[in-house]
This record gives sequence, C-alpha cells and structure tokens, in this order.
Amino acid sequence: MSKLILIDGNSIAYRAFFALPLLSNSKGLHTNAVFGFTTMLLKLLEEQQPTHFLVAFDAGKATFRHKGYSEYKGGREKTPPELSEQFPVLRELLGSFGIRHFELDGYEADDIIGTLTRIADEKGGIDVTVVTGDKDMLQLASDRVHIALTRKGISEIELFDPAYIHEKYGIKPKQIIDLKGLMGDASDNIPGIPGVGEKTALKLLHEYGSVEQVLENAAQIKGKMGEKVSAHADDARMSKELATIYREVPVDLSWDELAYQGYEEQPLGDMFRKLEFKSLIERLGLSSGGAAGAAEEEALEITEVTAANLDKLVQALPLVKALHVEAIGDNPHHSEVLGIAFCAPGETDDAAACYYAPFQVLQAEAAAGVREWLASDSKSVSLYDLHRSVVALAWQGIELRGVAFDVLLAGYLLDPTESALTLSGLAARYGVPAVQADEDVFGKGAKFQVPAADVLAGFMGRKAAAAYNLAAKQMEALEESDMHSLFYELEQPLAHVLAAMERQGIKVDAEELKAYGAELGKQLDVIMQSIYDAVGMEFNINSPKQLGDILFEKLQLPVVKKTKTGYSTDAEVLEKLEPYHPMVGHILNYRTLAKLQSTYVEGLLKEVSPGTGKVHTYYRQTIAATGRLSSQYPNLQNIPIRLEEGRKIRKVFVPSEPGWRILTADYSQIELRVLAHISQDAKLIEAFQNNMDIHTKTAMDVFGVSEDGVDANMRRQAKAVNFGIVYGISDYGLSQNLNITRKEAASFIEQYFAVFQGVRGYMDDIVKKARQDGYVTTLLQRRRYLPEITASNFNLRSFAERTAMNTPIQGTAADIIKLAMVQMDERMRREGVRSRMLLQVHDELVFEVPEDELERMKAIVPEVMEGALKLDVPLKVDVDAGVNWYEAK
Repeated sequence: MSKLILIDGNSIAYRAFFALPLLSNSKGLHTNAVFGFTTMLLKLLEEQQPTHFLVAFDAGKATFRHKGYSEYKGGREKTPPELSEQFPVLRELLGSFGIRHFELDGYEADDIIGTLTRIADEKGGIDVTVVTGDKDMLQLASDRVHIALTRKGISEIELFDPAYIHEKYGIKPKQIIDLKGLMGDASDNIPGIPGVGEKTALKLLHEYGSVEQVLENAAQIKGKMGEKVSAHADDARMSKELATIYREVPVDLSWDELAYQGYEEQPLGDMFRKLEFKSLIERLGLSSGGAAGAAEEEALEITEVTAANLDKLVQALPLVKALHVEAIGDNPHHSEVLGIAFCAPGETDDAAACYYAPFQVLQAEAAAGVREWLASDSKSVSLYDLHRSVVALAWQGIELRGVAFDVLLAGYLLDPTESALTLSGLAARYGVPAVQADEDVFGKGAKFQVPAADVLAGFMGRKAAAAYNLAAKQMEALEESDMHSLFYELEQPLAHVLAAMERQGIKVDAEELKAYGAELGKQLDVIMQSIYDAVGMEFNINSPKQLGDILFEKLQLPVVKKTKTGYSTDAEVLEKLEPYHPMVGHILNYRTLAKLQSTYVEGLLKEVSPGTGKVHTYYRQTIAATGRLSSQYPNLQNIPIRLEEGRKIRKVFVPSEPGWRILTADYSQIELRVLAHISQDAKLIEAFQNNMDIHTKTAMDVFGVSEDGVDANMRRQAKAVNFGIVYGISDYGLSQNLNITRKEAASFIEQYFAVFQGVRGYMDDIVKKARQDGYVTTLLQRRRYLPEITASNFNLRSFAERTAMNTPIQGTAADIIKLAMVQMDERMRREGVRSRMLLQVHDELVFEVPEDELERMKAIVPEVMEGALKLDVPLKVDVDAGVNWYEAK
C-alpha cells in the first residue's frame, strides 16, 4: 500500500520556531524553525517510510476567505522576521531532501491538504498521514486519513482517526467545523458565539448535532445561552463556513510528482553544512562530498620519501613552491603530524614533482637540512591552513616560516559565507585539479583509519599541488576585490600571532580551580537544603520529572508547557514561575551554579595540559562571516562574566612566572563607536567626543529627559536598543530582550531612529549600496557578499538587508582588534619586552607582564590599541592589572 505524508508547512514551522530558542549559524541566519522542522522530517521518514510526500505552504495573506470576511486572521501579530527569513531556507531544505512542496495563490495549506486527502480517499489504496498543529484539520480524518496533531511544540504527536475523535470529543470528524462554528477560533479571528467555549459547544453538538440544528433549536436552549445563540446566528454560520476546509483546490500535481525516492547524501550534507547542523550531519553520517566542479586530477610525479632517498627531497627544496602539513585530530595542540608534502611545479609540459615525507623521516638526524629549510624565511611557499600547520609543528619542535600564501585564509576572505572551505571544496570553487575529500580517504568517526603508505603519499602530494594551483587564482581575486592589504597585512600575519599566543598558553591554578569547585559544591548544598525546606521534602532536583511533580502537583503552580515526558521545567518556564514561589528562584540559582561547576570547573580542569599546567586554546580565523575570531579547546570566550559567581572563574587564570601580573585591555563600546564613525550621526559623534556614557545619552534623547532624569530602567532599555541596532534587532527580538510587547519595542526603535537620523540614513544608504554592488565592506575592505539582497522573496531580501546594515559595523570592530594584535606583537618585539600577549576575548586582550614592565605596558597597550585605526571618534581602552584575570578587571 502507498503511504502519503502531507505536512502543513506554515503550522509546523511556527510551532518549531516558538518551541525552540532562537538559534543561528555563524553567518547570522536564524535556524531554530528549520532545525525543529528537520528533526520532525527525519523522525517521519524513519518511522513512516513514506512512498509519497508533500509539504504545503500558505501562498500569502489574502485568501478567498477574506472576500467574505475581511477580518479573517486579522488579530494575528506580524510574523517575526527571525521566522520569516527561515521560510525560503526551509523550502531549499525540502529540495535537498527531495521532498516536493506546493503553494497556490488564494488558498491556504489546509485547503491544499484537504484536496489531496480527498483525492487519495477517492483513489483508494493510499494511507495518508497529515502532520499539523491545527485542530481544524481533524475534519479531514477518515478510515485512510490520519491526523498527526503536534503537541508540546513539535516534540510529541497525537494521532487522530475517526474512532479516536469520537472517543475524545464524542463527535464525528465532519462535526469539527460545527465545533469551530460555535466556539470560534481566536487564532484565526473567527468569532463564533460569544461565551461558548469548547465544553459548551460539545454539549450543544451532542444534543443537536450541527450548527444549523443548534440555531433552529435556539428557543429550546435555556437562559442567556439561548439568547446568545439567537443573537449571533449569522456569526455562527459564517464561522462554520470559515472553518470548513475547501477540498476542490485546482492542484496541478500528478501522483507520480508526489513520489518520494529518498534523499541524496551530497545535497543534504551540503545543506546541513550551510546551516551548521553538525549533530544531524553526524547522526546521518553525511560525508563532505567530493569536489564536484573541480578540474580533473593532474598528472603528478609523487615520491614517498624514505631514509634511503631523502637526498632527492633535499635537492628539490629550492624548487618547492607549496607544502601540505597533515596533522590528524581536531585540536592541533594535541594532533599527530603524519607528515609533510612538498610540491615543485613542473616546467612547461613536465609534470609537477611532489614528495611526501612521513614525520618519522623528517625527525631523523639526516633530515636536519629539511627542518632548517622549513624554519627559513628565505623561501616563498603556499599551503592550506597556515595557523594549524604552524601550531601542530611547533609542538613537535619544528618551526615553520617562509609561507607566502595561505589558500584557506584567502578562500575565507574571498567569500566568508562559503561553507566548503576544505581543499576539495576550494578546488571545486576555483576549478583547479581535483583533490579528494578527507573523509573519502581516511573515513570518518569509528571508521577513521590512516590509509596505506602509497595511498597516503598520493593524497598528500595532490593536496600540496592543489595549494599551489589555488594560490595563483586567489592572488588575482584578492587584487580584484581590493583585499590584498587585508590579507597580507592583517589576516596572514595574525595567523603567526595567534599560533604564538596559543603555544604560550595561559596558566591555570588547578588547586584554586578545585577549591572554587568545592566552594560551589557547598553553595549548592545550602541551596539544595533551602529548596527541600521550602517544599517540606527531599527529591532529585536534577530530575525534570520529580521537579515537575513538585512544582505542578504538590505546589499547584500554573502549568506553562508540557513535553512528551511530562511537565516542562526549562529555564523559560522557571523564569515565568519565579514570582509564584520562592523555591523557584532557588532552583534557577542552583542550576546556574551547577552549570558553572560542571562546564567551567570540571570542564576547564580537563583542558589543563599536564605538561605545561596551562590551557592552550585554539583560535579559528575562518568561521564567522563578520571576521570575528572564535575559540575552542577550551572556548575561553564563553566564560560567563555577567554573574559574580561566573566572573570568579577568572581567578584561576594566573601569570606563569612568579611576581608577574595579568594585564587586561578592553575596548569600550567599540561597535557603537564604529557605528558613530560610519553613520556620521552628529549626536553619536558628539557623545563619544565628549566622553559621555552613550546609553545615558541615548536614554536622554529618546525619552526627552535630562541626564538626572535617566533612571536605571531607561538606561537598560537604551542599552538594549543601542546594541540591538548594531545587530539588526527586530521588534520581536527587542521585545524578548526587554520583556515588553512588540508594539512597545517597535515604538522604541522608531523613537531611536527619529533621534539618531544619521543612523537611519546609514541603514538606508548601505542597503542601497549593497543592492547596487552585491556586497558590503568593512573599513578595511573585508567583503561580505549578499546575493539575496535583490531577491524577489521578501524574507530572503529582508535578512540580506539586515546583514548589510550590521556587517560593516561588526566586521570593522573585528578588524580593529585583529589589527591591534598584529601591531601589538610588532611593538612588543621592537620594545624588547618580556611581556607576553596571551588571549583575545571579544574586545579584550590579555597579557602577562613582569612587575618591572607593568607601568610601561600600561602605557604601550592602550597607545597601540587606541591608535590601531583612525576614526572620527576616539577609540577608548580600559586597562587594568592584577595577580589574576579576575583582579585585572
């Protein structure tokens, strides 16, 4: 028997959006609705194994129902832009799954699904499952049509057939429209009869059977209810009509067009990588795909270097123009270097000569000349991932210098939104001779293994050749895009600076960290006892089920939402319940401290290197489209500092030398200063030039009060808007941040733009320029391409417009601190100081400084950072020092 699944696309997307927290990928695209939708798709494909599949969408706001009742769905709030921007992505995702989607002007998804269920019923031999969050769909249930109604967001499904509908409501599927006719539907602005809820409506239907019969017998209905029925008869008839799904939509789809053949790994894998759904990539075992689009493999002479033929490599070194360092393992600080490939391009028609030297050969005494060549500045070679290569070799005591061109960094700069930055992906993008993907040679996960020596030599040689072939094309592209200086003067020198900082590491006082963990343990014990005392019994606070029973059954607190396993006790629920009982605040505090203990105390202890007593984080230069650095192993940028207990973790970060100090230098409101410069807004420039508190100044101007009249709440709201503007915040996003209505948030944003007209002018102008050029740039010419800026689809275009507004601001701020790091490294070398730069965390640089250089560094650091890039407003840096990172703030 054929099995057809029909999904109400808008309904499920809405439910997924509001069920999951706002998620976004590194490019700033919100993905929570798409992620929730995808998990449901995978569950349906696994459990239902459909032969046919369709997702129906609403085509627009206006439908045939509006002709009869203009207020239909009139009470709904405007769709949050954070959701709107995900609908085009969702359609693209369905294409990657090989699932058909359909919409038709003038009709809703319900009508399309209703028509298809009718056709399937008439055709016979088809089992249909309709997936929706809309109870109206229950009217479609039949012996062959089952309605899967989502509950608790989208995590749970309740399956309805006619028997279950009768068991639950005592009515037939067709009577669902009568139920809606009597009780109405606030979500669709269907009026129904005032005062008639579900219970009363069902009672009337059990007695009379339909809206028409209820109206005919209005005189028999006792009391005021009978009067309401008579008075609102027309509303009831219209409401029933509005709730009736139209099942004669001209759906121009054949049965074969709905057939589902399964998904292909490469397009789905590419889509998941674009969305950064790493857990789903791993869950489905999707490879990175090959190098489709790359040129054919070139003819190469590849030699596997041994102790016996090492002299061949030594003789070829003067001709070598590209390298590839192969280090396996995600963290280069703990990776195993398999070997290095060297490539010398051939003359005219001669094949390029490549050599692959296993690492044990390179470590031999006889290879001392090769190691000296690697450390020399006299050569000029290209490679893939300079930063990782330098770090991995440094831990093995080998220095790598003389690298003129990193094809990974170039590929990232030339398109920072590109997800395929692997060598195979870059080869495909630039049409150079193909190189296989790592997964195709090594395997992945549990199947990972180093291939045979001859296979490995061939693969490594082709990687080195690919780096050489890519370099020429990318150099030309960097010149054409005016990013030559950005690459050679900032990003590539920064790779060496980052590698040196990481290799240096920052010392952790493990005993202090353990002591802090014990202190947290004591606090947790006290809080735990307070919770037990508040409810008069002990229970497992970490068990959502037991906690739910306590909150909602014993204490009878209002139920906010449920999950498939019972009551929800997530942070959002607890925050809403906090005013109802003092214990809830204790639970929130307990969870905060418990996370500090598990993630940041126990987690940090695992990252401390036994050999150095330090943590050696790994900075990624090619992740964020804005140019920001990201940190891994451990992520030192995520240490919570808003709460005092979180800030205390910084106490364990100490100097590595006795008597030294930790010095921190933090840019003050750098993104707002960049905004002032770029927008040339007179009020913002005035505020920064006069060293005013920008949030107080904003509150004064927006609320129309004097400085003395700005209270803490006004400043808090002004701060949220100031930073929200930088990130292209919507009224929905601001309303969530400030816990106010969307209407209030929209009004606040409008007030802001009315005052800071230069900012509004910048926003308008940058969108026009992006539409004209197809990209935006930072002050240092970092580009971000925005192909969707001219899209006919409103949601795609809106996301691109918001990205156009905030990328020059965020990207310039990222450029400035990177520039400061490169200049600081040069200045410290020139000054001959012993002080060391250890970390970059957001807008902050962290150093360790000997006591006798402290005052000197307090002068040098802000001088370099504040002078990194000249703006029309002063850059301001706050400098502090202490015996640990905490004391330095």
